[in-house]
Amino acid sequence: MTTLLVIAKEPVPGRVKTRLTPPFTAAEAAGLAEAALADTLEAVAATPAGRRVLVLDGRPGPWLPQGFEVVPQCAGGLDERLAAAFASCTGPALLIGMDTPQVTPALLAPAIGPDAWQEYGAWFGPALDGGFWALGLAAPDPALVRGVPMSVPETGAVQFARLAGAGLRVGRLPSLRDVDTAQDARIVAGEAPGGRFAALYARLTAAPAQSPGGPVLR
Repeated sequence: MTTLLVIAKEPVPGRVKTRLTPPFTAAEAAGLAEAALADTLEAVAATPAGRRVLVLDGRPGPWLPQGFEVVPQCAGGLDERLAAAFASCTGPALLIGMDTPQVTPALLAPAIGPDAWQEYGAWFGPALDGGFWALGLAAPDPALVRGVPMSVPETGAVQFARLAGAGLRVGRLPSLRDVDTAQDARIVAGEAPGGRFAALYARLTAAPAQSPGGPVLR
């Protein structure tokens, strides 16, 4: 069966979701990152897989559910870290990040099911910012990722071209929005209102109550 990989950072204030500050504080941004990671891991835990692996920069916390192997990220750029994650797999693997808390088992299903690799050598989930939120490889060759420029508007296009240039037939997953900015957070919270991320976002952005003609009540 397919290995499901989640690449993530430990949600430490000042190290994650820095583009959310402002309007959120560093601690609030880290809380949103933790909620997004918890939602993502919950979706992966509910998805049938041969292995579930968290490729982590940092230390695991109470947000980690049972059933995951935890391996440290290697040194180097993001392309090197993704390549190393795939290199640790001996069969088909699907990798996702922690920036799409709206992910569900249903969204992952096409690249995980028993027929996922009969027609396709790769799966690709584009992100609306020009990157990608999911990448699956039937034969996880690190060279298919290494050297792809990361975190730039053309990341997704270059990665997709790399797959196609290798002669792989690529299956498409739906486009999703990464949570990078406060606007992204608002939209994603609306798309997945039942998750931890949406609940925390609602608490952090709730307008303070006011007494009639009086001061703000906190």
